[in-house]
Amino acid sequence: MINFNINFNDYKIISSLGQCFEGRATVNLAKHHPSNSLVALKKFNMDKLKEDSSLVDLEIIITKQLQHPHILPYLATFVHGPEVCVVSPLMAYGSCRDLLNNHFNEGLPEQAIVIVLRDLLDALSYVHRKGYIHRAIRASHILVSSAGRACLTGFRYACPIVINGRWQKTIHSFPSSTKANLNWLSPELLEQNLIGYNEKSDIYSVGMVICELGNGSEPFAGMSSTLMLTEKVRGCTPQLLDCSTIPRDLNGDCSSGDCDISPKIIHRRFSEDSHQVTALCLNREPYDRPSAVQLLTHPIFKTIRKSLPLTDLLKPALPLSDRVALNSDDLEDMDSLNNFSNLEIFSCEWDF
Repeated sequence: MINFNINFNDYKIISSLGQCFEGRATVNLAKHHPSNSLVALKKFNMDKLKEDSSLVDLEIIITKQLQHPHILPYLATFVHGPEVCVVSPLMAYGSCRDLLNNHFNEGLPEQAIVIVLRDLLDALSYVHRKGYIHRAIRASHILVSSAGRACLTGFRYACPIVINGRWQKTIHSFPSSTKANLNWLSPELLEQNLIGYNEKSDIYSVGMVICELGNGSEPFAGMSSTLMLTEKVRGCTPQLLDCSTIPRDLNGDCSSGDCDISPKIIHRRFSEDSHQVTALCLNREPYDRPSAVQLLTHPIFKTIRKSLPLTDLLKPALPLSDRVALNSDDLEDMDSLNNFSNLEIFSCEWDF
């Protein structure tokens, strides 16, 4: 087992992979010299974070407590000058948001969505059993490894369900610094009323992620926060966009008034199972939503073909190691990557 130590000098930064925490932290591709392996090195500048620095502590503490195949582990954490450094495995495909931005603007293939959803629900059922509500489930917080394994991250917004040793039926706290997550949050969490919310609020966010992965962008994207909240509270249910959900006129043309909808989206069709799972997650009333464990028993997951891995479904996207090989001539070792730090192959935004 590799020992990822806490000596900053043992890690050589090769290139920037992007930013996170609303631009106040950076994610870097780094080489761990003792093991000669590639890792992701996330650096939080505590001077820039100021009052939000407690969120970094919270994320590290919670993530360290969770050990699951579909939760991104932290291999090492340490302080270097004004920065808190976090070492994690290199997720070679980046986030699902990266995949949408760079290769699948109109949404991932349905079978790929089902595989990612299975991994997400598996992680989420574990998180809920451990007594936490995630409160920030979105495509940018789901990373994909070179082997096609989806992992959940972004626990700085999480909150405990168990308080003083007692399991709480409802929670009333509102996540701080949550502007980036508003579109994915459930109506009951956004309302901030006396009824409160529970882990079923995460299930609503799962439904939003299904729509995000299927449509290429999350529902309510570009809408003002006030209008988004109004639509959610009045029961507006987002949908996967395909030929069965986009209104058509008598000539078969799109009659939604949205000229930006591509012909590919208008003429495609998602399975009835996909529409059903999405509707179950996006129920307005929390008690009508199934738990993560219950969702995992849905027939949609029986359609996953073991002979067709997620990596095949993500083509033409390539994992980072393959992109390096295709864009680098006669690299003798990974140290030579310093000469390629400005190449487009490292331009993805790992916003997690």
